[in-house]
Amino acid sequence: MMISASHTRPGNTLLPRRWHPAPFALVTLFLHLACLIALVLHPDIWPWVTGALALNHLAVLAAVLWPRGSLLGPNLVRLPASAIQRRQVALTFDDGPDPDVTPHVLELLDQYQAKASFFCIGKKAAAHPDIVKEIIRRGHSVENHSYRHSWAFALYGFFRLRREVDTAQSVIAGIAGQSPLFFRAPAGFRSPLLDPVLAQRGMHYVAWTRRGFDTVSRNSSQVLQRLLRGLAAGDILLLHDGSHARTDAGEPIALAVLPALLNQLATCGLKSVSLPTACHTGLLTQSSVATASIQHIKKINHHV
Repeated sequence: MMISASHTRPGNTLLPRRWHPAPFALVTLFLHLACLIALVLHPDIWPWVTGALALNHLAVLAAVLWPRGSLLGPNLVRLPASAIQRRQVALTFDDGPDPDVTPHVLELLDQYQAKASFFCIGKKAAAHPDIVKEIIRRGHSVENHSYRHSWAFALYGFFRLRREVDTAQSVIAGIAGQSPLFFRAPAGFRSPLLDPVLAQRGMHYVAWTRRGFDTVSRNSSQVLQRLLRGLAAGDILLLHDGSHARTDAGEPIALAVLPALLNQLATCGLKSVSLPTACHTGLLTQSSVATASIQHIKKINHHV
């Protein structure tokens, strides 16, 4: 039995995640093998084989384009039950850091004593290291949003995916002094090959409960309503401190929406925390299991 190393954050140790193929992935693999065997034995049925594979590929494409789905592997779309009991929600910001927006987001969060998680693009983090350090200094978390944020991310092969994740991971860890525990794909389009890459690094994939579509909508009221509709403890909310739309007055949508959103959270008795804080209990439970497993393996190796 092998246990691979995982990235750690001071105070939290993730259980190195063994990759277990999702049932959908196993069905896809089995179908391709079955079609190959069928073609070898009965070449004349190629139209049926082609049709079956085409339908399967359409299903895979639908899974890639379904950000909140779990067909391609585990996907955190709501916080754990323990966080719900604590009346916690998670505010998340994508596509930063942005020197014109992120510092103002941090100030607003401080005013309401709220914490958040920033899914940073590795290349932008390298360009603005002081902002990344300030995010950490103020008690928020910095997570992995790939290195280049390519719109073709979901089409990358295994090794290019791994390079995108690892490069961003290395850049962020070098600046922040701690490695991200969570990953979100660009635009939420998730490659079928991504889950084994994350599992090898002890990382967890995160989507959202609801989003405001603040990258395309210039109407701050509509963005706010999308975030507040059905708001409840355990929600993961998505805004952008980078790649944002602006109001007609030129204000970044996130900055126009955030004060009212934070005020509503306070009115509802909800507390915004970072993802590592919200998942802290679960991580510690996994940590104890990982420690016990590693100690057990060491004992076996010692006796051998």
